[in-house]
Amino acid sequence: MKTTLEILKSAKAAAVGLGILSPAVKNKALLAMADALEENAVKILEANAEDVKNATGVLPDVMIDRLRLDNKRIAGMAQGIREVAALPDPIGAVLEENVLKNGLVVTKKRVPLGVVGIIYESRPNVTSDAGALCFKSGNVCVLRGGRDAFNSSFAIVEVMKNALKTEGLNPDFINIVEDVSRQSANEMMAAVGYIDALIPRGGAGLIKACVENAKVPCIETGTGICHVYVDKCAAMEKALGIIENAKTSRPSVCNAEEVCLLHEDVAEDFLPMLYERLCVCRENRGVTPVELRCDDKALAILGKKPFVVAAGGKDFDTEFLNYILAVKVVSNVEEAIAHIGVHSTGHSDCIVSEDANACEKFALCVDSAAVYINASTRFTDGGEFGKGCEIGISTQKLHARGPMGLEELCSYKYIVKGDGQVR
Repeated sequence: MKTTLEILKSAKAAAVGLGILSPAVKNKALLAMADALEENAVKILEANAEDVKNATGVLPDVMIDRLRLDNKRIAGMAQGIREVAALPDPIGAVLEENVLKNGLVVTKKRVPLGVVGIIYESRPNVTSDAGALCFKSGNVCVLRGGRDAFNSSFAIVEVMKNALKTEGLNPDFINIVEDVSRQSANEMMAAVGYIDALIPRGGAGLIKACVENAKVPCIETGTGICHVYVDKCAAMEKALGIIENAKTSRPSVCNAEEVCLLHEDVAEDFLPMLYERLCVCRENRGVTPVELRCDDKALAILGKKPFVVAAGGKDFDTEFLNYILAVKVVSNVEEAIAHIGVHSTGHSDCIVSEDANACEKFALCVDSAAVYINASTRFTDGGEFGKGCEIGISTQKLHARGPMGLEELCSYKYIVKGDGQVR
């Protein structure tokens, strides 16, 4: 087993070679990786079955769903890589060019970051997404997946490395840390001189640990306390569809809705409809009902019913990642905006309204990476935004914000051409 330091040294040594590869060479290798994933699906699924077996009875069902792979998900991973290959290559793009009075030609060009470290939890598809995006953007990646998904992630990286070898390229362009103890994460956080940017992708604890302890530059990606605000001018059926999708289509992901805010003028009509859609109908269909954790006003409207409970002190500050929805009644759009300003993690927030003025105010005043008007928060995703896939969703404001694709994995430098000028 290679030590984490050995892997970091190999990654650093490989960075220059990857940074100068032509777009054609990179795209050919990416397509080879995509094909290899599908060709080695049996091997990857065997490794994943071991991870799922180890997690059963230990992790909640929704988290096991994040962990589990099947042929369809592997095909989706491969398709994501092909979509990355089809995107324009960001490296070498001229961002600005100026000729100064003294004749110097100053060109601002996009360049790779260098070595990108990614620490993530139990989603094996992150492995192929991160590997593909880093490779296309000229960055060597050092992946440190969670213990729960290690067998799956290791198998995926092994397949991608073999594809690089087949293409005559350095397999150290894509790397995975073999030590899944906390020590390896600490080593990556302290890897000054080896890692140029560190991206944590996972729960609040992981992200907090990286942001607070990393000695290398760290990009904060998002826990998602995502809100949907139903305005007094909302179309009710539209609002129900958006909330159902945002909450239940995949509750274990960061762009799932965790809080529903309702204008008081529609709360009495809307809440029984919401209860029917998320609780009664789902139970009748034999799927998991949503538990509604209601503030006093919402609780007074719904009364004592199955799946309806009083909201606790932390429920409006919790990323449930489960079939749980906090519900609050507000007086107006201003109160909704104020609530989001205090409780949102700056990921994705939505207004449902037919009032253009309310929508404009919400869009301007809610300070999140993605603000939606009459659409589900579940669209905050690199693939949905046309980036092929994503390496994470940044909730910070410097360098990158929102779904991080190829351009967000780049920096730039100035190339200055002269003819003997001196100052």
